[in-house]
Amino acid sequence: MLVWYVAYGSNMHAARLAWYIGGGCPPGGRRTYPGCRDRRPPSRSVPVSLPGGIYFAGESRAWTGGMAFYDPDLPDEAAARAYLVTVEQFTDIAAQEMYRPVDLAEATGAAIEVAVAEGRATLGPGRYETLVCPGGHDGVPLLTFTAPEGMSAARCRPPAPIYLGMIARGLYESHGWPAGRITTYLAARPGVPDGWTPEAVATLVTEALAGA
Repeated sequence: MLVWYVAYGSNMHAARLAWYIGGGCPPGGRRTYPGCRDRRPPSRSVPVSLPGGIYFAGESRAWTGGMAFYDPDLPDEAAARAYLVTVEQFTDIAAQEMYRPVDLAEATGAAIEVAVAEGRATLGPGRYETLVCPGGHDGVPLLTFTAPEGMSAARCRPPAPIYLGMIARGLYESHGWPAGRITTYLAARPGVPDGWTPEAVATLVTEALAGA
């Protein structure tokens, strides 16, 4: 069975997602990933827009700074990238995001069925331990993961430069947006203005796209 893994943060950048699939430690990162049991790349990817919004909160163990989370109840629209993967690959990617062993990823399988049927399923209280199914594309379910609570319960925090830069590259790769639109989108995400001026975001986006 295939599903669309919907990335709305750094995994919109295909080279970043490749570390979750193939394993290893990405340049500039603080974490080594075991990778998926099935290391084939996604068969395709498409740009998608989700109802709701993205905000930054918490502390990334991989990059420092705030992490991106999806809140489907925000009055906004979230730009994302959907990758067509197997259910096993999705469970392995989710397990790594949840800091769960990949060999225990089967526990996510039952939650996928609930999420597809009911729109949401929570595996635990931690970050990225809530699965959300915001619909489907070409008859295949869209699945992502986020925090169990919404933005109103979180303390927003600005993301690190390397992390925000990967999101900028992902938006360019998937949606084809120019630098100005990427800057406007990222500068308005809750958490970003707490540590970034619009001018600083614009500079970072320009530098990130120059290396894309």
